Amino acid sequence: MSHTTFYVRRLHSLSGIVPIGFFLLEHIFTISSVMGGASNFDSAVAKLALIPHDIMIFMEIFFIAIPFLFHGIYGAIIAMQAKNNPQQYGYARNWQFYFQRMTAWYTIVFLIWHVVYLRFMMKGSGVEINYALMNNYLSNPIVFVLYAVGLVAAIYHFTNGLFTFTMTWGIAKGPRAQAAFNKATLVLCALLSIVGVVSLTRFIA
Repeated sequence: MSHTTFYVRRLHSLSGIVPIGFFLLEHIFTISSVMGGASNFDSAVAKLALIPHDIMIFMEIFFIAIPFLFHGIYGAIIAMQAKNNPQQYGYARNWQFYFQRMTAWYTIVFLIWHVVYLRFMMKGSGVEINYALMNNYLSNPIVFVLYAVGLVAAIYHFTNGLFTFTMTWGIAKGPRAQAAFNKATLVLCALLSIVGVVSLTRFIA
């Protein structure tokens, strides 16, 4: 591995946690506000809307769009080159590696759909993002299922990426530390997935 590839892979790993991971957590936090009622969700969205337009555009471009494009494009290159290695990683870890790649593909398609519809088609044309819009949108059972799968896929990709991040950056050294981090991120994946999916159901309850 060349020095350039070494540093690019670490930048790719880092971009999946900061800022993309923070962006995902913010989304989960915002949609989970619906568990307090429709007005609670509308209030959470309204607070985000208070960010000045110029600052929001700057953040969307430099802290969301560019990192997403870099992480997605370079991640796709890695995924097409990677191969499962059960001899080195073992059965369970090999499946985690496989699902990391599969959730990457689904998440990319899901995010394109999500951003194009809500950010450009709805918000871009002046339609307010609120409970009523999400209720109508997610009341379509096909849309709801695809959204639920997309959310869980993004959460798994993030949390498993958080685990591999600890190895890539030398935080989890040795089998015992890696096993502990692996279990912790799997628990985090389960918790965030439950919160996310239950929150989605509240939009159509």
